[in-house]
Amino acid sequence: MPSTFSSLRTRNFRIWSLGALVSNIGTWMQRIGQDWLVLTVLTDHSATAVGTVMALQFGPPLLLLPLTGYAADHFDRRKLLLWTQGAAGLLALGLGLVTLLGVVQLWQVYGFALLLGCVTAFDAPARQAFVSDLVEDDQLANAVALNSTSFNAARMVGPAVAGALIAAVGEGWLFVINAGSYAAVLVSIWCLRASELHPHERPERTPGSLMAGFRYVGQRPDLMAVLVMLALMGTFGFNFAIFISTMSVTVFDGDARQFGILTSAMALGTMGGALLSAHRPMPGMVLMAASAAAFGIATALAAVMPSPWLFAAMLVLVGLGALTFMTGSNSMMQLTTERAMRGRVLALRIAVVMGGTPLGAPLIGWIVDRFGARVAMAVGALSGLAAAGVAIAYLVRHRALHVRRRHGRWRVHLRPVPIEAGEVRLAAGERVK
Repeated sequence: MPSTFSSLRTRNFRIWSLGALVSNIGTWMQRIGQDWLVLTVLTDHSATAVGTVMALQFGPPLLLLPLTGYAADHFDRRKLLLWTQGAAGLLALGLGLVTLLGVVQLWQVYGFALLLGCVTAFDAPARQAFVSDLVEDDQLANAVALNSTSFNAARMVGPAVAGALIAAVGEGWLFVINAGSYAAVLVSIWCLRASELHPHERPERTPGSLMAGFRYVGQRPDLMAVLVMLALMGTFGFNFAIFISTMSVTVFDGDARQFGILTSAMALGTMGGALLSAHRPMPGMVLMAASAAAFGIATALAAVMPSPWLFAAMLVLVGLGALTFMTGSNSMMQLTTERAMRGRVLALRIAVVMGGTPLGAPLIGWIVDRFGARVAMAVGALSGLAAAGVAIAYLVRHRALHVRRRHGRWRVHLRPVPIEAGEVRLAAGERVK
């Protein structure tokens, strides 16, 4: 099997990937249906309302951060995922029923978004860290990249299917179908062979366990730089639901099908970025600087495109840059972090990415309503360029980045990576069982 798919040799990872793909397709269908319901049915094209839904859905990972990271490290991740995935399926079913009954109101969508955000706060770090329980460490970078590939294959298929379903049967049935898709991931978790898992070492439950992740990251300037980059891009750049829906509706006068196609176009780029990442054994800060800059430039170009098809072409590049950066940051934070700390470090990463949404999404929505979708996308482009600047500053300070002319050619020079996996001890002297 080619090295790009080497981690799929592991039976447990194959089963998990199949279930996750089906569930993720349903999740992306729901995201599109929810945004379209708010934008075109429950409001008069209010980008602020869409931003509020995003804020409610992505705010809990930040507010619940200490608890969610603690749960991912101290509890059985397999059992935790059974609970969170089941709860998410029930919430999708509830939203589908109130929509089908014709009683859905904006405040109800807000409520379901908030509850789903609370469930996701516990689900996301456990789900990302669970990948390390499925494969050996030497396959982890490949497994993380393929996990992202699966997620973004779903991002490509789900929106297109959602656009067709909304036009054919409406948002309500779309939500019900998504509820059914959760059965796939629940069955896949049940079918995993426990004897072939690589369970994480669970830290002892000491008084400082909740805050240990913060102290651990505080010792790591590389992780701190990545988190700042994630905060910038997560707050202002990754508001794709707002960017694409408002460009489709207010700039290109599109319908649900066009919205789904545009979202799938960006997903095509993100899947390509994930597949390229699967070739890299260990991403570094140089790659993240380049991908953040590429995201910023592509987003700026997308903002000025005159037609939906040229906009779709630019969205492919936007997705490529965004996913290369996101997969690189995920792999780096997992591979250079103590196994006993991975859940808390990943929870912090997820909280930074999702936690920026409650601040950025309403602001971006307000900019759309006040100045237009193109100006809002320009703000997103600046966030990518600013993130690239943070990476360059880290490389100059901690890796002695400099450019030197030798033999008539300019060359970039860097000091070796200062921190390797395992060099930073567990914060607060935390022990593992």
